[in-house]
Amino acid sequence: MDTPYVGLDEINAARELLDGVARLTPVEGSRPLSERVGGPALLKCENLQRTGSFKIRGAYVRIARLTAEERGRGVVAASAGNHAQGVALAASLLGTTSTVFMPAGAPLPKVEATKAYGAEIRFAGVTVDEALEAAAKFQAETGAVLIHPFDHADIVAGQGTVGLEILEQAPEVRTVVVSVGGGGLISGTAAAVKAVRPDVRVVGVQAAGAAAYPASLRAGRPTPLDSMATIADGIAVGCPGDLTYRMVRDLVDGVVTVSEESLSQALLLCLERAKLVVEPAGAAAVAAVMDQPELFEPPVVAVLSGGNIDPVLLLRVLRHGMAAAGRYLSFRLRIPDRPGELAKLLGELAASEANVLDVEHVRTGPKLHLDEVEVAVQLETRGPDHCAAVLAWLRAVGYPITLD
Repeated sequence: MDTPYVGLDEINAARELLDGVARLTPVEGSRPLSERVGGPALLKCENLQRTGSFKIRGAYVRIARLTAEERGRGVVAASAGNHAQGVALAASLLGTTSTVFMPAGAPLPKVEATKAYGAEIRFAGVTVDEALEAAAKFQAETGAVLIHPFDHADIVAGQGTVGLEILEQAPEVRTVVVSVGGGGLISGTAAAVKAVRPDVRVVGVQAAGAAAYPASLRAGRPTPLDSMATIADGIAVGCPGDLTYRMVRDLVDGVVTVSEESLSQALLLCLERAKLVVEPAGAAAVAAVMDQPELFEPPVVAVLSGGNIDPVLLLRVLRHGMAAAGRYLSFRLRIPDRPGELAKLLGELAASEANVLDVEHVRTGPKLHLDEVEVAVQLETRGPDHCAAVLAWLRAVGYPITLD
């Protein structure tokens, strides 16, 4: 028998449970997105929520509704990091123990934060789905209660409180844009929004390299992906849940996908223009609005679902975002192996008004002549037009260039 939908009553009850636990996160205006959509565009900042994402909402509601006997057996969860932290904190607040299975390669800051909230960490598999299988096995062996990351009515009800807050903080909203992994956040948000304002469109966003929902919706059932590859680990879920699939199918107006380049550019925009640290999964809604602004009738609210990003990944993603935005240029060229030639090259780069980030001087190589060296150059530029001008300048003065 199908699990009943989560409705407005359940979400309101979840909100009461979360009073004093979850923060009322701010809604901030975004001028760059407003310019794109031709009207007000707002950011719902769940990256500023406790544990750095919306996940504490559902995790707390789920664990709070366990019986004393169930809490006595402890809880178990599987997560790449955000659900892990939500479960760990909720379990600590509610006086139970937590064991969290994380995929190998989970971001170190998320692992360390989950430990700090009191959970025991175990690693299993390389995807959230494989970690979830290990968690289910642990549940069967120990009697611990599995706190599913998305496919449970209490989880969906807790996440749905985001939708209630959006309606109160942005009462004129016409479109709500939400990142989608397993579908708990968008299911709850859509249930809340559609119950109160059925005229408001709710649009989901998935990373193109981990987009289980479009294929599942076409197939008419939850359909697992064969493989996934994305920097957005927070929404890298290989198959929708039964409950969340049906709620997305019936309540959500559409699910779009975004590329890795778009995720990088969205993260860069959040950091530079909104002064908000957001992880790639958390920036997915912004990426969709940047890519296809015509799809989103303003006022638009884009949910920043999380801000837990590894600083190493942040550096890599920002550089990728700068390259995608035409503000980062990387190339190689050869110069004569004579004193002063590198200084001459740097002088030409200065004349082109590019900012040199890194220069690698390679003196030996199987393809280099005895009288030449290769120079790998990384530059910061002002945009695509400046990139083209820099390359044209260097070619005009005789440098043969190979773009990376």
